[in-house]
Amino acid sequence: MKLADEVRHSSEDISDLVLSDVVSALHRRVKVSHEFDIPYIAGYSRDATTIYIDRHLPRTFRWRGKDVRLEPFLVCHEIVEKALLDELRLHYLHAHQIASRIERDAVRGAGLTWRHYQSVIKSHEKEIDDEQLRSVPGDLDLTPYKDLKDYPLLQRLVQASQ
Repeated sequence: MKLADEVRHSSEDISDLVLSDVVSALHRRVKVSHEFDIPYIAGYSRDATTIYIDRHLPRTFRWRGKDVRLEPFLVCHEIVEKALLDELRLHYLHAHQIASRIERDAVRGAGLTWRHYQSVIKSHEKEIDDEQLRSVPGDLDLTPYKDLKDYPLLQRLVQASQ
């Protein structure tokens, strides 16, 4: 798809429609895998070509009688975070903060409330963090775990990926 074809809506002002185009464009640039155990809900490959979403996280949640996919928002977050880490060499916490705000705006732009979306994500966070890591991708970028000095989890990830 040509870059110009991805721009379905045009505005130089803040626009939910343009942000929706951005979320779709970002999603087209990566492969998404739901096959692995990924602490912190989601992550990315070292080469930024794959976004990993924990296999236990539901793919959808109910919002006002409709099923809404979690994947586009998580993919948006992870791509932005990875780009900031790699291209600008930011610390994970700074990259995560910016990515979370973009994710929040994408969620709100889709007509959802951030509070409800976060409650769905947070309800699975502890369960996923405490799980026994059985399957971890060998190319998972470990930068977030290193930057947060989460050495026990980092050790578990390295052992599970071998």
